[in-house]
Amino acid sequence: MRPTFWQRLDTFARHQVPMVTTLLLVLVAIIPSHVPGLVRIGPMLSLIAVYYWAAHRPDLMGYGVVFAVGLLEDTISGAPLGIGSLVLLVVHAGVLHQYKFFNGKSFTVTWGAFVLVAGGASLLRWLSISAVNGALVSPEAPFYAYLMTVAMYPVIGWLLVRLHIALLRDV
Repeated sequence: MRPTFWQRLDTFARHQVPMVTTLLLVLVAIIPSHVPGLVRIGPMLSLIAVYYWAAHRPDLMGYGVVFAVGLLEDTISGAPLGIGSLVLLVVHAGVLHQYKFFNGKSFTVTWGAFVLVAGGASLLRWLSISAVNGALVSPEAPFYAYLMTVAMYPVIGWLLVRLHIALLRDV
């Protein structure tokens, strides 16, 4: 039996959940706070979303979406264009390459792997920014951003799991 228009629309909307949640996290990450210097050390929420969706629903988070999210994040945050895309694409490709490792693992294992992935992503981001600037940038802000990202993973991961179960379990 052929699905109705509304069933196809529902399936299409559900397939957009990874992209929409990642874009929303980009916007949340850049919301101005009135704490001096917090923008520089804020968590990389888009990294959490790309990691989660690549590990759990890679069929719904393609390279084009990851590239566009990174470019949007760079544009909004004022970072050198392409660095966010580079970092997110490398993370996405790395997680996809290890998809069998992530499949069915406990939260503790995926969080532990995220700690390593986020460390590599932070290092790549810091090196890329240093290369664009032509001199080594102080590693202090990227290190604190890394710590904030790792600390935020359980909260954001829990929200993404809830969305995944609620909206994507049947798709």
